[in-house]
Amino acid sequence: MTEIPFLGGKLRFIQSETGHRAGTDAVLLAATVPDHFSGRVVDAGAASGAVGLAVAARVPTARVRLVEIDRNEAELARLNRSANGFDERMDIIVGDLLASYQARKALHLTLADADRVITNPPFLDESRTRSSPDRHRQRAHNMPEGGLERWIVACHAMLVSHGVFTMIHRTDHLSGLLSLFEGRFGSISILPIYPHDGSNASRVLIEGIKDSRAPTRLMSGLVLHESDGRFTPRSDSLHRGLLALPLSH
Repeated sequence: MTEIPFLGGKLRFIQSETGHRAGTDAVLLAATVPDHFSGRVVDAGAASGAVGLAVAARVPTARVRLVEIDRNEAELARLNRSANGFDERMDIIVGDLLASYQARKALHLTLADADRVITNPPFLDESRTRSSPDRHRQRAHNMPEGGLERWIVACHAMLVSHGVFTMIHRTDHLSGLLSLFEGRFGSISILPIYPHDGSNASRVLIEGIKDSRAPTRLMSGLVLHESDGRFTPRSDSLHRGLLALPLSH
């Protein structure tokens, strides 16, 4: 494992040298939680906790729950929680979001008690992708066939009525994501993420409200880098934990 400064040095962060590596996706997802948020936010598929930790660092009124299948990653999350002084407002559940309803119920993951659920799920379809030889990286990056729908169902079950669900994913999955949100979430907001000005969007933040029937909106996109590779001013502020990126109406 290795320790790095994260969120502009606001966090001490330990992560595995071989498993999932936290970066811009985690920063952007955490930034969608508004500064004024007060309640429970669940980081679903938390790995060593980068997203949830970033929320806790910026939003002192948030209570954070991390849900992670990998026990080694969950142990790193516990170390990170203590190193940053978040023991009193952060809990960690080791569990599989793709498990059956009964299995998730036994872990108290079906209580509909979260005000927000945020998630950076595995992006890759394991049936179409050459798997990493590293078992931890493989599990962090590869989603089984039909897994994304089950993942979203599990996140939906954790939310209170009119709770907010936010996901970051690859742009080429957007049409499928919208079909999976249908009937579960409304008031959907979509924020394209562009590596550079003039480039195609590589990521999308998509957010919906449980039980809402309000229409979808496509937001003005976020550009991450200047032509010389430096962060844009807005992107730099996000990476330093100085700015929120709320999507909801």
